[in-house]
Amino acid sequence: MSMIRDLRAVVRPSLRKSAPLHNSYDTTRDPSASSAVVDCAVYRDGRRLPETEGTCRTPREAMLQVREDGGFAWIGLHEPTEEEFAGIAREFGLHPLAVEDAVHAHQRPKLERYDDTLFTVFKTIHYVEHAELTATSEVVETGEVMCFTGRDFVITVRHGGHGSLRALRHRLEDDPELLAKGPSAVLHSIADHVVDGYIAVAGAVQDDIDEVEIEVFSTPDKGSSRGSDAGRIYQLKREVLEFKRAVSPLLRPMQLLSERPMRLIDPDIQKYFRDVADHLVRVQEEVLGFDELLNSILQANLAQATVAQNEDMRKITSWAAIVAVPTMICGVYGMNFKHMPELGWTYGYPMVMGFIGVVCFSIHRMLKRNGWL
Repeated sequence: MSMIRDLRAVVRPSLRKSAPLHNSYDTTRDPSASSAVVDCAVYRDGRRLPETEGTCRTPREAMLQVREDGGFAWIGLHEPTEEEFAGIAREFGLHPLAVEDAVHAHQRPKLERYDDTLFTVFKTIHYVEHAELTATSEVVETGEVMCFTGRDFVITVRHGGHGSLRALRHRLEDDPELLAKGPSAVLHSIADHVVDGYIAVAGAVQDDIDEVEIEVFSTPDKGSSRGSDAGRIYQLKREVLEFKRAVSPLLRPMQLLSERPMRLIDPDIQKYFRDVADHLVRVQEEVLGFDELLNSILQANLAQATVAQNEDMRKITSWAAIVAVPTMICGVYGMNFKHMPELGWTYGYPMVMGFIGVVCFSIHRMLKRNGWL
């Protein structure tokens, strides 16, 4: 019996190795369904290897080719489901926690190491064009790019309708010397691409803030509602907060990639991460400045609204004081007494009306001179 158990122990692993992976990506998908794989390529010496017979290789085929001939595989996915990603995760030995984060998204920017794989999360920012900034305008739209980096593979998982890496892949393919550095060169290029997007969005947000600032401190038109910009300022502040949530957490991972030696990062590529970290620091300072500036603009706007209300109250009070004079005099003469001064005098009425006019004019002139009217 012990000999049979030993024989089974030898035979079963060989059967598992030779049996096809029925749960891998290319065997479980319905051929008629749309694929989550955007691109799948193998690179050796910085150049993309051509696909066999003009057909796009599957992730499994790419990994087998890498193991046989060397190089590395770069697989790009867009919003894969758990079933679509399960086979790829098993094929490349990805950690279940990282796989769960990549599928469900909504993660903070971070850098984690699982055995011989680096898992990096980037928040992408897209500036939403708008003709006019309103209290409900969407200024920035966020997405995510997750990157699994191993010794011989890069897997990018993108969430959101923007942040495509197709143009980045083409630029890298046009620079074989850089692409020959391996998966770490791809990771750096993605980080640099994301941070460059931050810089472009920061410039556009700065224009929106300048526009709001000019309108807040400009002379309001007659009939315009002073303090009506508070809604737009608050909305812009919320969008800047979303921007800050994407930028600030990414600073620490970029510093680690640029300062701490890692086996999966080429030493020559590590120097380039310093440049990315410097750009990220600059963007972070700009975003923090946006937040402080918007706080100041919001406070100034509220102060202007308070001052405008005080001016309105002074005007109302001034007119109430003017109206109080004829009200008091007319109230006195409206009493039903027989013996009142000047009731029987012919010029009594014109004298009272003239007296009311003189007093009201004097009060109006005094209030006007003091800036109440």
